[in-house]
Amino acid sequence: MKNVKLSKLWDSLHSSYWFIPTLMAASSIILAFAILTSDRTGGTPNWWWIYTGGTDGARSLLSSVAGSMVSVVATAFSITIVALQLASSNFGPRLLRNFMQDTGNQIVLGTFIATFIYCLLVLRTIHGEGDGYSFFVPQLSVTVATVLAIASIGVLIYFIHHASTIIQAAHVITQVSGDLDKTIDRLFPEQIGQNSAKKPWQVGEIPANFEEEASPVKATADGYLQAIDDDELMKITRKYNLLVRVTNRPGKFIIKGSDLALVLPGKRVDRELTKLINDAFIVGKERTEYQDAEFPINQLVEIALRAISPAVNDPFTAIRCIDRLSAGLSRIAQRDFPSPYRYDGEHNLRVIVEVATFEGLVNSAFNQIRQYGYTDVAVTIRLLEAIARIAPYTRYNKDRAVLLRHAAMIERGSLEKITEECDRASIIQRYEAAAKVLKPE
Repeated sequence: MKNVKLSKLWDSLHSSYWFIPTLMAASSIILAFAILTSDRTGGTPNWWWIYTGGTDGARSLLSSVAGSMVSVVATAFSITIVALQLASSNFGPRLLRNFMQDTGNQIVLGTFIATFIYCLLVLRTIHGEGDGYSFFVPQLSVTVATVLAIASIGVLIYFIHHASTIIQAAHVITQVSGDLDKTIDRLFPEQIGQNSAKKPWQVGEIPANFEEEASPVKATADGYLQAIDDDELMKITRKYNLLVRVTNRPGKFIIKGSDLALVLPGKRVDRELTKLINDAFIVGKERTEYQDAEFPINQLVEIALRAISPAVNDPFTAIRCIDRLSAGLSRIAQRDFPSPYRYDGEHNLRVIVEVATFEGLVNSAFNQIRQYGYTDVAVTIRLLEAIARIAPYTRYNKDRAVLLRHAAMIERGSLEKITEECDRASIIQRYEAAAKVLKPE
């Protein structure tokens, strides 16, 4: 992974509602001073559409635009808060981060703020004959303010449409599914069948006394492990000639004082080395999908669980989530999972990490939906159909065995609760179809 810390910094900025509006506000300040300079130097072109009114008209125009921008910002902010509340109640609080990352809303807010600041800066430079200053009406600057006001109206129309779109279940599910696809491409870039430059692990390379001689490095902070800077960790192991086994993977919760990694030789663990290794682990208050493929899967599962809860009773949304999960798992089944063993340039084993597995991801995708939806015939049938759709993309018998085990649990649990014979027959039929395509090769 390249520049993990920079990527996490950008992710944090992208997830904030202040970064893009601040950039746009700064740009409006630069724009205002640049055009005012042009007006003062007599560089205003003689075009028919340039503002040619007096000081009172210019002040009235700029005051109206600035005042309306404040009102629109308050309205847009209120709509955004309502959208976030609806998202939290309907899809779960963990989905709020996706809404915070919405670039469209950030640009809308930034456009209104930038227009307001621009108008204020231009307004302060207008002087009439009796103001004690030389007469000055920045014609080009006032014209640009008019253009910005017209553009803000277009942005407002876009915002109303966008705000009503992003809270729809189909849009939210599609967005989370897109995050899952990007995470898969980032964490599992190699498709099966392609040549891999990785050096295969040999059992004899791990010292037999590793468990007895290794010493733990303690975590210095609480939080979710968001990412591991592999390059930095490799530099540390080479500098100090270490073998490090990471005991947690991204997505797990870290408790301050718990074991973060095991280091061999253990006698080299001191305060300096503990700080260096902790700095290679990025810990935050919430999970992210940057190095955690389970996180977007859990988001889809959360939407599905809320949809099939008795309070909502919306199996169609749950079915949409199952369809997206099946698409994601089909992509994962075609990828090579990275080795947990990392080597330096001289083929020395330096780092052992805990990696995600196909079984673990399938468990995250299906377990809770199966447990909470066993009495819903439509959801049960779609789960079995999803497993049958994933089957052709699997390449290993162990992966087919995982899917077959889940199909059997789905059938067994649903048949214990569903008494209608026609429904039971449909479930058995879907299970048999899944079992047929999951036969070991």
